[in-house]
Amino acid sequence: MFGGVLLLCLVPPGTAAESGPAKNLRFSVAHMDRSVDPKTDFFKFAAGTWIKQNPVPGDKSRWSGFEELQERNWELVREILELSASASEKSRRGKLVGALYRSAMDTQRIDALGFRPIQADLQRIEHLRSHAQLWRLLGRLHLENWNAAFSPGVSPDAKKSTHYAFRIWQGGLGLPDRDYYLAEGFASQREGYERHVARMLRMAGDNSGAAEAKAKSILALEAALAKASKTRVELRDTEANYNKFPVREWGGRFPSAAWKDYFAELGLARMDSLIVGQPKFFEAMASEMGARPLEEWKSYLRWHVIRSAAPYLHREAEEASFEFYGTALRGQPRQEPRWQRAARVLDQSVGEAVGAIYVEKHFPPAARVRMKELIQDLRAVFQDRLGKLDWMSAETRARGLAKFDRFTQKIGHPEKFKTYEGLRVKTDDYVGNIRRAAALESKRQLGRVGKAVDRSEWHMTPQTVNAYFNPLQNEIVFPAAILQPPFFDLAADDAVNYGAIGVVIGHEITHGYDDQGRKFDADGNLKDWWTQDDAREFEARAGKLVKQYGDYEALPGLKVNGRLTLGENIADLGGTSIAFEAMQRALARDPAKRKRVDGFTPEQRFFLSLSQLWRVNWREAELRRRIVVDPHSPAQFRAVGPHVNLQEFYDAFQIKEGDTMWRPVESRAKIW
Repeated sequence: MFGGVLLLCLVPPGTAAESGPAKNLRFSVAHMDRSVDPKTDFFKFAAGTWIKQNPVPGDKSRWSGFEELQERNWELVREILELSASASEKSRRGKLVGALYRSAMDTQRIDALGFRPIQADLQRIEHLRSHAQLWRLLGRLHLENWNAAFSPGVSPDAKKSTHYAFRIWQGGLGLPDRDYYLAEGFASQREGYERHVARMLRMAGDNSGAAEAKAKSILALEAALAKASKTRVELRDTEANYNKFPVREWGGRFPSAAWKDYFAELGLARMDSLIVGQPKFFEAMASEMGARPLEEWKSYLRWHVIRSAAPYLHREAEEASFEFYGTALRGQPRQEPRWQRAARVLDQSVGEAVGAIYVEKHFPPAARVRMKELIQDLRAVFQDRLGKLDWMSAETRARGLAKFDRFTQKIGHPEKFKTYEGLRVKTDDYVGNIRRAAALESKRQLGRVGKAVDRSEWHMTPQTVNAYFNPLQNEIVFPAAILQPPFFDLAADDAVNYGAIGVVIGHEITHGYDDQGRKFDADGNLKDWWTQDDAREFEARAGKLVKQYGDYEALPGLKVNGRLTLGENIADLGGTSIAFEAMQRALARDPAKRKRVDGFTPEQRFFLSLSQLWRVNWREAELRRRIVVDPHSPAQFRAVGPHVNLQEFYDAFQIKEGDTMWRPVESRAKIW
């Protein structure tokens, strides 16, 4: 909870695969559907056979190229976990990983404990006698990563990026987004949620009448918080969501809120300032604190402790939690295997301990060397373009180039892994292990408030299939796990690699200049370095992408939110465009590589590789959820959205005006 750094990622953080069939992960013409005309439906032409042959597995809410690779990765992680859990393991890191894994797999012990791992918390809630006590308990729950009321965090101060700051953010909802409480289209989900809350409360000991009454009050309280919450689009306004207050002033705004007690519980009694994301949300929360009886807040906290812990408790609680959050909200028929659920927990709790072993076993040095070369290729193209932009003034361009000069990169893994010193892991205390790991990390983060930023730190584990741009440090980061097919293939031709990992690199570079990233300067500070005319021109060009993606229909009557997905769409377009030019430069350096492979030119294979990268099948409920909560467009639109803005795509496949894939020149977006 406390590692709240703003990251602009290739896919949503935390996206990972469950079990599914192992496949050949590489780019392949066998994935194509040659019966489809590329001028009519390029996505199905590029990946139609794969789509037909790869329905969503039973323990998945979607299935894609990302999941295929992450599935392979989970198998590698499983080997590490099982070896670490064996009696032969001698290293401290391995013993730590192994003990936590054994505790996760001891289902007999977990089932025997029932709700006992959280019984002390439920009793503390029951014994609350004042709002001040509630605030202290809230601090304790936040330390152990139980989500309730709002979300705290520690990250570099967006306007003083050299030092860490404490921040608070809207939150406290049990449904995925404010829209689930407020929009007519989610009435059935609200009803299902109320039934689920009542069911879990009964399971934890409440009688039916009390459970149903509490469920109604919990839903009403959360609906009030949802009404005060900003929309996902509004949360993308970085300037509006940065509000710094002296602690004394902030606490004085809310006589009914015991912020002093809360901060003291977190060890921040001497903190002088904090950053508030959404002040109006906290005004509403304080109002609800004062207006609602303490008993309603006790019921709310009781529910959120149960909700947060349920996935790690006995079978009955875990399955009930999955039935709502997995099946009802995401359409997933069954859970992933137990070992894989445990692997996720270890990735979150002691991820760098697992990652250090993963890197030793599975990250070839050659991948890092080649990756550095590709990054340099992409950097050179972007820098040249930035220096020649005809729509940007010399003043803004100079500042943009100064930012680019400070741009850094990380590849593979941290130079120094976390040690998790002081973490006590017991093989018979799964929930306790999770809580102690969360508390250890929270205290580490909280202890840094006001101190200098550690620029060597990573915010993804090496075994994560993803990549990110960190605007607060002006850096791009590529974990080891993404440097494998289908993203990165040492055996493939340049066109395939530039169309895959090349676009990923370009995507993350472009994030530094998307609608959010462009607001941060060379030092990672939130600072406007644009002239007003240049900013207006940027917005006009970006507006074409808002319109383009907003016209894509994910399901009948359900369109992509072009505003919510704008940053990722800009990054996809920029990444594709600069990767294509980088490929052309590479072919010019070595003309012998300009040849047909499998009957396709390098230009054709570039666009085919990129479209195959985004191959995907969805469950409807998950696709509906993603449209609401995900700042990334659904993969099927990322597979063609950048293409139709580039003349090089039309030239490669002889697409002309009148063809279905044709996009009028005046409607095409060109930014970077």
